[in-house]
Amino acid sequence: SFSFSASSMHLIQVDSVQRWMEDLKLMTDCECMCILQSKPISNEKGEQNELMLSSQYSTCDNLHLLLKRAWIISTELTRISQKLEKNRWQRVHSMTVRVNCHVRSMINEYNAFTRNSSEEMHQFENLLIDKCSEFTTFTERCTQTEDQHILKSMKSCINETLTTVAQYFGQLIELVLTHEAQNLLKQIELSDSTYITESAINSLFSLTQEGAHLCRIIAKEGGVVALFKICRQDCFRCLYPQTLRTLASICCVEEGMHQLEKVDGIPCLADILTDNTHSEATHAEAAAVIAQITSPHLTFTQHLSSFLENMEEIVTALVKLCQGASSGEVFLLASAALANITFFDTMACEILLQLNAMKILLEACSDKHIVDTPYSRDQVVTILANMSVLDQCASEIIQGNGVQLLMEMLFERSSSGNSAEVAACERVQQKSAVTLARLSRDPEVADAAIKLSCIPRLIELCRSPTERNNSDSVLVACLVALRRLAVMSPDGLEDSDFQQLVKPRLVDSFLLCTNMEESFV
Repeated sequence: SFSFSASSMHLIQVDSVQRWMEDLKLMTDCECMCILQSKPISNEKGEQNELMLSSQYSTCDNLHLLLKRAWIISTELTRISQKLEKNRWQRVHSMTVRVNCHVRSMINEYNAFTRNSSEEMHQFENLLIDKCSEFTTFTERCTQTEDQHILKSMKSCINETLTTVAQYFGQLIELVLTHEAQNLLKQIELSDSTYITESAINSLFSLTQEGAHLCRIIAKEGGVVALFKICRQDCFRCLYPQTLRTLASICCVEEGMHQLEKVDGIPCLADILTDNTHSEATHAEAAAVIAQITSPHLTFTQHLSSFLENMEEIVTALVKLCQGASSGEVFLLASAALANITFFDTMACEILLQLNAMKILLEACSDKHIVDTPYSRDQVVTILANMSVLDQCASEIIQGNGVQLLMEMLFERSSSGNSAEVAACERVQQKSAVTLARLSRDPEVADAAIKLSCIPRLIELCRSPTERNNSDSVLVACLVALRRLAVMSPDGLEDSDFQQLVKPRLVDSFLLCTNMEESFV
């Protein structure tokens, strides 16, 4: 028998085996690989199995591998269905063999690292393997005949088998993900070790990044309850930031929100935000959870009754976090939460006014290290736009040199060309025009805007599609703002601008501007 040192085993794994596996993709026949992968290399329980497992990094890495394999299988099943419609029998068979191979690999890989998998899971594994074999046999028969009558009768049978394979596969993946979520949550629930708990929370966060379906599974298995339990224990204070980050991810789904309400999550978040002994990182991640659960894009925030009870102290803490933010990221999270709250409840705007938030936000915008992206400016101008419905807001804007800021925001452009950043720039332009339109009912604000040459810039945004990145929402907002300022200063417009952009109905000016060529500018 051979004995290997750790370093020589490492070399074998990285060099020879790695190259063999890469070559295998190009050289090996699918059928051969299918047969090979359905058989274990060794049945011995001893050293060899330990060596095999030593190459596995962690539960999280293994789950990502499993999800990658599952995605491949799912894609292949869709493609088989498409080829079947076109009667491409040879392709259908080769793809079926490949799916068979992937399914067996996935099951073997999973069983190599999982612990205490259920009897139900093993049943589904066997059902899926048997159905895949049956599927391969059927498609092979179809490649051996050209009799259209036989092929037609086989087609419905294959379709039925394909549906069953997809169904078993979906149920197995659901069981696997549920089982792994349960394992991680059990570790979080039972462990007193900071290291083990941190590792489990990080794995759980990594799973939440795989999409809404996994977030639903985690919420259903009690993820929100377990994580809030951590946030109520002082011994785990150092884990609060990653725990809250994981909670924010889970709360993107309705199940997560319901769980949060059940465990009195909002009073807990309010306590964290108002406790000055917590780190800025903890406060920022708590702000991220607030931003998530108050998002105006969610349709299931109505049940957050406890939020209104805690709103004043949450808003106060978030304003304080904005004021003392040490980085752009912290400011972004705190201001995003505030922006969402101003949509969530109108009382928030009055609280912000009392807290002198307008001045704090306007001052922050002059610090390019803090308000350093269009995303941050989008949050600030959202708050300004929502606050501008209050009459007292105008004097605050004047005192804080806010009209100058709104004018600068009308020039917001993306430096990277990244689509998300371009969309943020459009929102900044639109909301700054909306805020100007609302505030210009006050003669003092309108006068300041006119002196800062807002009218020529609004005309340019209306007439030049590239200046507004062809955005219709920016165009409408600019037309409204322009009309409001034109009332205060009719002499500030040339006759052609007045005739085309102010005098007609809004819809007619809109249609005129959307059909304009650049040569009109």
